[in-house]
Amino acid sequence: MPFKIRINHSPNFNSQKRLKKQVRFIILHYTGMKSEKAAIIKLTNIQSEVASHYLITRSGKIINLVPDLYIAWHAGISSWKTLNSLNKHSIGIEITNPGHQFGYKKFSKKQINSLINLSKFLIKKYKINKKNILGHSDIAPDRKKDPGEKFPWEYLAKKNVGIWHNLDKQRLRKLRKKKCNKIMKNLFLNNLFSIGYAKKGRNNVKKNRYLIFVVKAFQRRFRPELINGKIDQECLLISQYLA
Repeated sequence: MPFKIRINHSPNFNSQKRLKKQVRFIILHYTGMKSEKAAIIKLTNIQSEVASHYLITRSGKIINLVPDLYIAWHAGISSWKTLNSLNKHSIGIEITNPGHQFGYKKFSKKQINSLINLSKFLIKKYKINKKNILGHSDIAPDRKKDPGEKFPWEYLAKKNVGIWHNLDKQRLRKLRKKKCNKIMKNLFLNNLFSIGYAKKGRNNVKKNRYLIFVVKAFQRRFRPELINGKIDQECLLISQYLA
């Protein structure tokens, strides 16, 4: 292993071990708490009932909270393609960041370098498809915004961690805010569902409202310069490339 991992075990996981082949996804989160110390306390406190497998600190230290082959409680109510409850099939990585609630920051270079090293190690170990590196907001768009629009997905994709598009930026910029007709909007949504986003949210979220959350989740991930929940031709083109 080309990097150091510290251990600080959390009690928040299922006691039954899973098979190595069940690990198919890496789900990325931000801690969304005022301080790193508070995040570590929460992730290791039995009463919080939440933990990821790994935490990457602001200074880039990697802390292992739950062994890989145990199901950690990080994704909550979630879906992707035909799967519900992604906890069973994923490794969760939390990255220290106060998040949208407490003064969302850029992620540090040390954090991103550690994340790349850790992700590459896990991708190789569990034969994870790079399409299956997802953000919490991808699998729970009506609940979550993390890791958010400041997360450098494009840079990670260049390092073979996750996916991006290689469409011409000037061409995309010209299509931004260009309206879509109903057929185009439906095509965009179908593209999202074929990429993996869920068609509906939790039972208490109305369909129209849920679709705005899904569009925002897609924009946070693939068009972070403008997150408005509106389908435009730039979004459509990106979705077609990815689908």
